[in-house]
Amino acid sequence: MAIEFMGYKPLENDYKFWLVVNPATWLIPTLIAVALTAILIHVVAFDLEGQGWHAPAAEAVEAAPAAQ
Repeated sequence: MAIEFMGYKPLENDYKFWLVVNPATWLIPTLIAVALTAILIHVVAFDLEGQGWHAPAAEAVEAAPAAQ
């Protein structure tokens, strides 16, 4: 079963992507960039007013009376 879309044959041509994007070279820098982006997003989210480090302290909960 040959797949063809608008004259493009993915089974015959998709390997060319890996000739340009070599995982041996780009995998670790990509993972580092994703990790730094995630850390930055979390720092910004925690820094929002009323959230994270600025969140109000939880109110003390009174203990329920003991069953007799």
